[in-house]
Amino acid sequence: MSDGANGDAPPYDHLVKLLLVGDSGVGKSSLLMRFVADKFEEVSPTIGVDFKLKYVDVHGKKLKLTVWDTAGQERFRTLTSSYYRGAQGVIFVYDITSEETFENLRDVWRKEVELYSTIENAVKIVIGNKVDKEADRAVSREKGVAFAKEFGCLFLECSAKTNRSVQEAFDELVKGILEAPGLLSELGTDDPAVKLGAYGESTSGCC
Repeated sequence: MSDGANGDAPPYDHLVKLLLVGDSGVGKSSLLMRFVADKFEEVSPTIGVDFKLKYVDVHGKKLKLTVWDTAGQERFRTLTSSYYRGAQGVIFVYDITSEETFENLRDVWRKEVELYSTIENAVKIVIGNKVDKEADRAVSREKGVAFAKEFGCLFLECSAKTNRSVQEAFDELVKGILEAPGLLSELGTDDPAVKLGAYGESTSGCC
């Protein structure tokens, strides 16, 4: 894999691993595509694991984000469990029009992260996706906020389709990682106004 016009990956100061989890069909791949390429596509369910890279600049420090998109189907659980290791940030995604996908955050995905994550203080965010379908909402924003608060997660509602709050969600997650003791100990975090600015191309791959 290569990045940049000359085939060389841009230099970076720190590597950050993020992980997307949630049921199949909630829009994990669409959120990821919107974040790294600023486009929306109706995509087929992920088979196994997919990943994409994005190079960002945070107040002069260059970060290489590796964002792993795991399959939501149960038959891929054994394959994808190994990709939880070393993730400094976890993104729980549910579909606001589907109560089942929300309940599975508690019943399935939270337990998966607790079982397989190797970083105890990994930063987590809960994303309620598909707010462009407000008329079909089945999960109130208040329920999402309460769940996130109960398990110490950040929370945002987003729409990969309309690009509502997608960048903000990743901004907040990376900001939390920068502020968490030991996750990126070499980075100073005294400036609370962390904003991501991309400086390199994104790329992707799959396993």
